Amino acid sequence: MFYKRNKHMKNIIKSIGLVFALFIGVTAIAQDNKANNIDNSNIALQGYSPVSYLDLGIAQKGVKAHKSEYEKVVYYFTSAEQKAIFDKNPAKYKPQYGGFCAFGAYAGAKFRSDPNKFIVKDGKYFLYLYNIELDAQQLWLAEKNHNKLVAVANKNWKALSKTHN
Repeated sequence: MFYKRNKHMKNIIKSIGLVFALFIGVTAIAQDNKANNIDNSNIALQGYSPVSYLDLGIAQKGVKAHKSEYEKVVYYFTSAEQKAIFDKNPAKYKPQYGGFCAFGAYAGAKFRSDPNKFIVKDGKYFLYLYNIELDAQQLWLAEKNHNKLVAVANKNWKALSKTHN
């Protein structure tokens, strides 16, 4: 009887250990989602090219054939040339606030952004929420004080980047 109970206890301990290890693994993966507006695919910007935003000032969907990974996040590009440009200096092309809505960061919240709603200013690009009820890009522009909005959003982002939606 003692042998069976001891064996059963060892199996329970092994099971708990396995569940704990799995939890730690999932938590480590989820960490990447806190500071980046990505889903389980780890694709940034819903597949839009960060080089198109910053260098061309337009929103262009990238293609699977031209992609790079930077800090465990996948970026798509329209061409091999864009990919090469990104690969030389990927930090330059990271979206502000991990691709979450800039106005949301200013307001102290994380909102998914619309890849077609963005502003390029001072060598950076900012994305915004857009839906039938709210155009966050227009709210940002209506403030007419980009530097103040960025300062507040940057301060808020320090805490927001460590939280889940």
